[in-house]
Amino acid sequence: MRFSSTDVPPDYLGTRHEGDRRKSERRRRPRTGPDRRSSERRRAALRSTVFVAAAVALPHQINPESLNALWLRPPVPSVTVSIESAVAVPAAHAYDAFIREASTRYRVDETLLRSVMQTESAFDALAVSRAGAIGLMQLMPDVAAELGVEDPFDPRENVMGGARYLRRLLDQYRGNVPLALASYNAGATNVAQYGGVPPFPETQKYVKQITRLVDSSRRARTK
Repeated sequence: MRFSSTDVPPDYLGTRHEGDRRKSERRRRPRTGPDRRSSERRRAALRSTVFVAAAVALPHQINPESLNALWLRPPVPSVTVSIESAVAVPAAHAYDAFIREASTRYRVDETLLRSVMQTESAFDALAVSRAGAIGLMQLMPDVAAELGVEDPFDPRENVMGGARYLRRLLDQYRGNVPLALASYNAGATNVAQYGGVPPFPETQKYVKQITRLVDSSRRARTK
């Protein structure tokens, strides 16, 4: 069966009426506004590139919906902080605030606290002795637990625990500093047994060294 061009409606032959324009004629005329479709195509291509790269890098962790939401999320302001320089604090003064706080709370002289700390650990918060004493004030684990010190390596907790322990010993010996120091070093049992500072070279040296540090510090303040 044959068809004649006269049997086909004019629309199928690509005929146009007066005033109609072909696509080629429209394309030859430059657009006066922004090329919206071109920019949309570029954004779509960029999104596809991001999705593909993320899928390759993390194939089991990618959620396309979350990536799309992240892409469309408006920018969030951020602040960048940089440290230009740092000033080292001498170990002897690194814990001044904790010493002052402990001195006020437990009514123990700051100079005495600092001297004990210097003799016990040389201001090393991570110090551990061969006997197992821990931290700045060298608290034994059982004493630290009794004083409520949960983390003996925490500088503030350690200083507060040591000051509280010293206050207890000073009260026990009615303010006698040498006996309190001897008990801090050798234990109350030995002090009671010998009726004073035990004749242990380590304990005697300990008491003398702290007493000397306290006297030296007080003389320096009066000058």
